[in-house]
Amino acid sequence: MTEPRTVTLPTEDHGDVTLPEPAWCVGHADHRPESYRTDLTHYGPEHRLTYNGEPLFVLMLAQSPLSERASRTVEAYVEESGFTGSLDPAGLYDLAAALDSAADQMRAFADQLTAVLAEGDR
Repeated sequence: MTEPRTVTLPTEDHGDVTLPEPAWCVGHADHRPESYRTDLTHYGPEHRLTYNGEPLFVLMLAQSPLSERASRTVEAYVEESGFTGSLDPAGLYDLAAALDSAADQMRAFADQLTAVLAEGDR
């Protein structure tokens, strides 16, 4: 049996905090020691959804296991890029196709999230 992974992160309010780290977490290389314990968050790999190479959305698994206000369960973190542009009719159809593709990818990501939740905290 494999021991669960853990990570120890310094925090402003509780010093070093050790918590279980899910297998899907990409690590905490960008962790800031002035963070508060409640703000510690695990993130999975980023999945970028694009249009002509420009980002539209970023999806990733996320969990804030010590949160006091947000959910502590694994969820999908979705970031919208704020893409703007002037498009002719062909460009607008291309963007619509990219959004259709993004929706398909989001549904596939939802399936992955469902599988992660079914496995429990690993």
